Amino acid sequence: STHWWTAHDGLSSEFEISNRRVRLTIHAALKLVELVEHGVDVDEETVRNVVLNPDKVEVGRSGRLIAQGFLDDEHVLRVVFEPGSEELLVITAYPGRRVRYG
Repeated sequence: STHWWTAHDGLSSEFEISNRRVRLTIHAALKLVELVEHGVDVDEETVRNVVLNPDKVEVGRSGRLIAQGFLDDEHVLRVVFEPGSEELLVITAYPGRRVRYG
């Protein structure tokens, strides 16, 4: 199926992501290990699900996008990625409080 989202940057835009693979940088993979060591229940599959089925997407710096999905009742997972024509390159991921990021 095709997934669409609208970036909330003041300019409404759509980006189709269904036929793209998700690849993690070494930094992103190491970040996941660090998060697990700190008790955050997150893995590569969780990151992929957030990127491919985000609850919200924001425009970040340098053409990067930030996909956000819920981790639990109090936390969200924010995934910074670069969209490409054939793949979505995950730069990093980090948890945040829902009260801050909504």
